[in-house]
Amino acid sequence: MIRFTLLAVGALLAGAPNSVRAQDDVKDVPSEDLKVGTDEKKRYFLIGPAKDAKAPKQGYGLVVIMPGGPGSADFHPFVKRIYQNAIPEGYLAAQPVAVKWTDKQQIVWPTEANKKDVEGSKFTTEAFVTAVIDDVAAKHKLDPQKVFTLSWSSSGPAAYSVALTSPKVTGSLIAMSVFKPDQLPELKSAKGKPFYLYHSPDDRVCPYRMAEQAEKDLTKAGAKVKLVDYDGGHGWRGPLYDDIKSGIEWLEKNAAAPGK
Repeated sequence: MIRFTLLAVGALLAGAPNSVRAQDDVKDVPSEDLKVGTDEKKRYFLIGPAKDAKAPKQGYGLVVIMPGGPGSADFHPFVKRIYQNAIPEGYLAAQPVAVKWTDKQQIVWPTEANKKDVEGSKFTTEAFVTAVIDDVAAKHKLDPQKVFTLSWSSSGPAAYSVALTSPKVTGSLIAMSVFKPDQLPELKSAKGKPFYLYHSPDDRVCPYRMAEQAEKDLTKAGAKVKLVDYDGGHGWRGPLYDDIKSGIEWLEKNAAAPGK
């Protein structure tokens, strides 16, 4: 298990926003601070649509963005920049806020496989993401073929589990994270689903060999997998918005209708 302290350091390299950084560039990006039902712990931000935007005929696409590091609301300006600069037209974005169940918590995004290691947790990330998707769908018509997750670093393991357990998620972009199949549901559930893996061979926080193993194992299970390298080690480097956009567009081309 990668410890939270290590991932928190990695978050500083992975696009974590600086609290004093100007946010004028995203002040016009529409965003709502919401919760699922009456559960204060199931907090998320809904980004988009633009005012007076016309919904696509098939419904909006949705990218559920699960930040790395501590997964906190502090990432919201950065997530809005992702939406503004990297998410194709016709999409909404939802940013779940990771729950800090205890001060000693080390697993940022607990899953069904490790929830017992997070004292006091009331729900898993798989359930949280599903609830967010359902809540957005109650507000806006969604295209069921374009429901993707975007994750990095600490949120990657949960994103794999979400992809393997949720029929509503039709593609996953997983960056600079770890892959531990012994802590995941059966990989056969990946059959037909696209996974866009984004990783640096120079990564010393989340070893590159894990991305290579994910590519190998998921492909063997029948998934569609593309592993894209970038330079510079752990973190969002170089033309990150262009790279994220390329990943989302690849998922679009390779996603099948749910259940197929």
